[in-house]
Amino acid sequence: MSAHSAHSSSSSKFALLFVLTKAKLLLLGLTKGGTLFSMLLSAGVYWTIWGWKFAFGIVLSIYIHEMGHVQALQRYGIKATAPMFIPGIGAVIRLKQYPATAREDARVGLAGPLWGLGAALTAYIVYRATGIGVWGAIAHFGAWVNLFNLVPVWQLDGARGFRALTRQQRWIAVAIIALMWFVTSEGLLVLLGIAAAAAAGFSRAADEPDHTALLHYAFLVGILSLMTRIALPATGP
Repeated sequence: MSAHSAHSSSSSKFALLFVLTKAKLLLLGLTKGGTLFSMLLSAGVYWTIWGWKFAFGIVLSIYIHEMGHVQALQRYGIKATAPMFIPGIGAVIRLKQYPATAREDARVGLAGPLWGLGAALTAYIVYRATGIGVWGAIAHFGAWVNLFNLVPVWQLDGARGFRALTRQQRWIAVAIIALMWFVTSEGLLVLLGIAAAAAAGFSRAADEPDHTALLHYAFLVGILSLMTRIALPATGP
């Protein structure tokens, strides 16, 4: 089996496992009136710009990302609102209480991009299987937007992940970002690297290492960076 075939098979298994294990929670989220209404409103706005296929793909990708946060919040017993979509921004979840520790915050923060990766990989597998260009475009979009969320600034998911890392671990993350920029030449990684270096050098770091948070962050940077190299196909069938 070639390396490409092995990678494709591995991605297919990951995507299938993701869909099967998360389907119940994903369907449950759609029963929330505010979430469903704001999803449809956002989809309508994007529809006028990119057409209905890509619009609904975008909204579904964002929804899956947000439900990753929801699942992690439920695991830690943290109360929060259902996801609400805001056209042009994405979606937000308002916490009614905060994670007890930086480690919990990191798990909640990075759960969104992890689920978002699952959605992007699923779209990519469908694209490879069918050749329908819009699925490739959705996969590319999902990879890029989840990579952007890993920038460790403000309230982005990357900042929440970085709070659990020691200074040494943060510099390791900077090195991984630099490596992926060298491999892919993805411009977004320049922003990611600058923000990560600033966080590593100047902001308060954790006293104890969180190996799981670093592993998740490095994994996400690596795979999402590679997925931004997906060529943008025509979005027609």
